[in-house]
Order: sequence, then structure tokens, then C-alpha cells
Amino acid sequence: MLGLLLRLLPFWGREPLFIVIGSVFGVRIMYLAVRDEAWVPGAIGVAFLLATAVRVHTVVRAVRARRNPAPAVSADGAVSDAVVRSQSQPQGPAGQRPAPAAPRKEPNAWGQAVAAVAVFAALGAALWLGPNLLPSGDNSSPRAPSCPSGEDEELPSAYTGASRAVTGGQLCEALNRTDLARLLGTPTETATVVSGTSDTALLTDGKVARPEAEVRFDTYTVNVSATYNELSIAQYVKLMEFGEETDVKTLSVLGRPAVLSSDHTMSIDLGLGSGGSGGPVGQGPPARTLTVALDGKDPGGYYEITVWSTSGALPDDGALVDIAETVLPTVPEQAV
Repeated sequence: MLGLLLRLLPFWGREPLFIVIGSVFGVRIMYLAVRDEAWVPGAIGVAFLLATAVRVHTVVRAVRARRNPAPAVSADGAVSDAVVRSQSQPQGPAGQRPAPAAPRKEPNAWGQAVAAVAVFAALGAALWLGPNLLPSGDNSSPRAPSCPSGEDEELPSAYTGASRAVTGGQLCEALNRTDLARLLGTPTETATVVSGTSDTALLTDGKVARPEAEVRFDTYTVNVSATYNELSIAQYVKLMEFGEETDVKTLSVLGRPAVLSSDHTMSIDLGLGSGGSGGPVGQGPPARTLTVALDGKDPGGYYEITVWSTSGALPDDGALVDIAETVLPTVPEQAV
């Protein structure tokens, strides 16, 4: 249908339109060919550009012909007899000459060209933007949830004593990134649940601030927490060595001491089908944790980035390092 419409257009509307289409498609295909290092698309792009060059040459010749009209010349170079007769026909006296015929108004070539390009641009814009402009009747497409505002949250007293402590809402804002799924290796997923809490560390009688945030996807769950105590990463590693933990790896992240370790999450059976008595706390799927010091000098306190999945699969350690290097610099300054 589009090809028929293009063929019905006059010369001064059709040819500029073909030039625009050929140049745009040719340059785009050549770019993709260079980017992907593929010679087949490159050959197609060259063909588009060559065809466009031929049409440009045709339009240039037509423009020159309109600007400099010449007598029609036959194949052997003789001027047309009709032109000779019209030029050699005797003219009568000035008073008896017939009134010259009104010149036929030629269509505006530039106007046709501009109109054709404008129509093509409008059609392209309608096809490109149409799905976004029309109201969607299906509201089932998932939207990434937002973090809780935390405006009415009452912070524990431990947060006033720790001048560098951030809130769970601030950690949530730093963690709930649009590229977090890509960092995990699952770029097509969208977060289903996000949360942020401003709690205190266990077994500290509420004296150590420990905010945390969590973002859950279909495949992985990511938890980030900050503990504002006096335990350094060096001491933390010694505790793991004392506990004979395996799969421990020390490294440096953002110029700070860090350590990778593995553990299991906890599984709690609520036992709703047996009178609500609840079952014992069990061992959940494995988790991988990257612990990073709050400061490069490692005076005490640390961030923990933990990733796990219900299937038991884990991303590689590089994903945790990428998350730390992307998320931690966005945490508010008072926590640095």
C-alpha cells in the first residue's frame, strides 16, 4: 500500500522522499553493520546509499533542466521541427498579433517535496508513538514499586547517637535502582517488593543503629544494611576464621576493606494449617554476602550486601561487587 502511494506521487514529491528514506535507512544499516562487525548488513547499507546517490543525481539534473530550458533536440542533434517552425513563423504587425496565451502555472517543486517529506514524517511518528499515546486497556504490566517515604517514622535513640547513621528509607532509595536487575544478570525483571526499615542490631539492647533495605525480584532478593558499631572488617574476618567458616574471600571495594562470605537464610514455618502454632526455625536457601567497611580506614562499622534466591542459585561474586560500587556511593554523605 505504501509503495503504491509513493508511485502515485509526482516527481518532485516522490524523489526527495525516496532520498530521505534511502539516506536514513542506509546510514542506520551501515552503523549497525560497523557496530556488530557484520558484512551482510554493510552491503545492504551500501546498496541503499548507492540507490540514493542515483536519485540525487536525477533530481539535480531535473533542477538544472527547469532552470535552463533548451530546445528539444533529436537523437542526431537536430533541433525539433516544431521549435524551428514556431521560431520562424512570420509575425504580423504589432497591432494584428494575437494575444499571447496565458502561461501554464507549473507546480511548486519545493512545495511538493516539503509536503511529501512532512507526510512521511507524520506517518512515521504516528507508527512510532502510537502505542504510547493510545490509552492502554491492559493494566497488568508490572510497575516498579517505590520506597516508603518514612516521613512519620520515629527513629530509635541509637540513630541520634550515631551521627553518620542513615535511615532505612535512604538505603532503600539508594538500592531501588532501575539498573539493579541488570547488575544481577536478570535485566528483564522488575522489582516486585521494596522495603526499608530503621531498626537496631540484635543483642545490642537497642544501642546500635542498623537500618536496612530490601528489593525483591522474581529470581533474586537483595538486602543492604548498615551496622554502626565498632567492629572493623579485620576483626570481622578473624571472627569468621575462629568460627571455621569456609568460602571466605577478602578484597578491597571502593578503596575500603571488604570480605565475601556465604551463609544460609532462615526459614520459618508459620504452621497456619495446624492451628497456628507455628513450626521451628529452619535453614533457608544459601546466601552470599559482601561486607564493606564504612570508611577506608576501617575504624568500625560496615555495610552488608546480601543476595539469595528461593531456588538456591546465586549470582557470581562480581555481581555483588558491582552492586556495592554502584549503590554505596549514592548513600547520603553523612554515612560516608
